[in-house]
Amino acid sequence: MTDSNAQPNDPANTIAYQGVPGANSHIACMQAFPEMTPLACATFEDAFAAVEKENRAALAMIPIENTLGGRVADIHHLLPESKLYIIREHYLDVQHQLLGTKEATLEGLVEVRSHPQALAQCREQLAQLGVKTRARADTAGSAMEIAELGDPTIGALAPALAAQIYDLQILRSRFEDRIGNTTRFVVLSRARRDPDPHDGPSMTSLIFEVRSVPAALYKALGGFATNGVNITKLESYISGEKFSVARFYAEIEGHPADGNVAQAFEELDYFSKNVRVLGVYPANDYRNQ
Repeated sequence: MTDSNAQPNDPANTIAYQGVPGANSHIACMQAFPEMTPLACATFEDAFAAVEKENRAALAMIPIENTLGGRVADIHHLLPESKLYIIREHYLDVQHQLLGTKEATLEGLVEVRSHPQALAQCREQLAQLGVKTRARADTAGSAMEIAELGDPTIGALAPALAAQIYDLQILRSRFEDRIGNTTRFVVLSRARRDPDPHDGPSMTSLIFEVRSVPAALYKALGGFATNGVNITKLESYISGEKFSVARFYAEIEGHPADGNVAQAFEELDYFSKNVRVLGVYPANDYRNQ
């Protein structure tokens, strides 16, 4: 297993992620790029900067949405401000393990710590145990914390990799209330890497602002409907100090080189402003499930 605490010697072979070693983002890096060295970063901003400004990594693995928790809000503000491009998507089956120190037992647990989303996704199981819960910034960070405390009455919800890294035991595996918790990640690079449109299905991510005219959004998106382009995601968020500018983040099926997509973009450009393609990348096979 790659030592994520080690200072990487080759930035070109390094992929940054937010969190501490053992986090789900760390696992996603190992699954998608086993040949690269994962680089732990304290915040999403740090992970972006490691690629864009500091040249400490060639890629960044960033979570963008979860089937239970919804979108990762910070990312929709960071992506438009960065100069990075989406070059790939990765889907991770999130599995929560109940971890404890080597001396811990299920019956002896009094408190369990983890990220609020993990605690929420294991609410029923935690209620059956009758333990208190305490929210922490991330799952693997909770595992690291209880390892440092050495208190057998305090457990953590985290991936199995965190148990290996911090020498903890798995008191109960697959602790989540419902199976099927999936996080979608995007891989970011300094350079845009559009796939060959003939190599298979592609996805295109973009952001845009509509002009301040009646039915502007309807007209801007009309070209996608008339040209048979499927919009798989459309989300709005406010930018600007006066809450007066609405930006839209969209994902579509198709490649800008496709004739129907190119025509749809022409109409979007006419009724919108500040249109920016965030990336064109191969559609992951998970979408066919």
